[in-house]
Amino acid sequence: MVDAPAPDVPFDIARANVLEDVPHGFFGTADGAHQFGYGGPGYEDAIRLFRSQVASAILPGARLAAPHQVHSTDVITLSKQDKLWPDAAEGRGVADALVTNRPDVVLGIVTADCGPVLFADTNAGVVGAAHAGWRGAVGGVLENTVEAMETLGARRANISAALGPMIAQPSYEVDAAFCANFTDADEAHFAMAPMREGKARWHFDLPGYIAARLELAGIIRIESLMHDTFAQENRYYSFRRATQRAEPSYGRQISAIALAPKGS
Repeated sequence: MVDAPAPDVPFDIARANVLEDVPHGFFGTADGAHQFGYGGPGYEDAIRLFRSQVASAILPGARLAAPHQVHSTDVITLSKQDKLWPDAAEGRGVADALVTNRPDVVLGIVTADCGPVLFADTNAGVVGAAHAGWRGAVGGVLENTVEAMETLGARRANISAALGPMIAQPSYEVDAAFCANFTDADEAHFAMAPMREGKARWHFDLPGYIAARLELAGIIRIESLMHDTFAQENRYYSFRRATQRAEPSYGRQISAIALAPKGS
């Protein structure tokens, strides 16, 4: 992971068909050249520059709004009269999702195994972005994001949702204590894994669980990119991969979305 900007390395951007012409992107690491999270390695100025370049790549001239994430279910609504915080390591809004109807803002969420979810209702002119790890998803961050979009005029029947790179089921081994956070209705998202250290193990399907929560919330158009952050080492950072290797730190990828300019 470089500490200085790498202007000659193009961004690795994945996009979702379900979001059609909505400006958006799921930004990978470009084999470690880019690191987008203030909690990850690298100098703050370099990270800030990368994040600014992300905003320009999504919507030239727009500012990035990316919160300080804490695995909560809180959503920040950025309406047209709200003042944006500076994009810096300190002083950003604290939440795990954002929604807006502003045409001058790029919403950003950073992840490293958790699920980035981008939302859009193009009819209403409202977009959203959520950081959905298992805690947030169980707690209701996805439903809270949809409800916040509705306060700006969106209709859930018109909302499209795209699930970006996150840890996939074959890579996500969990134990009985983890499973206890879920109900019997969630059984379909767990598959038995080989026992380890004499204890039962399962593989958890985070993308499938997120999609199921969205479906129950009334979201009809859902697409999952099915990119495994743990397995795709040259493309994505992974908290679990770094932990298993006892690496001192790990990076974050970023997912971003904005409203299309009128007339585009």
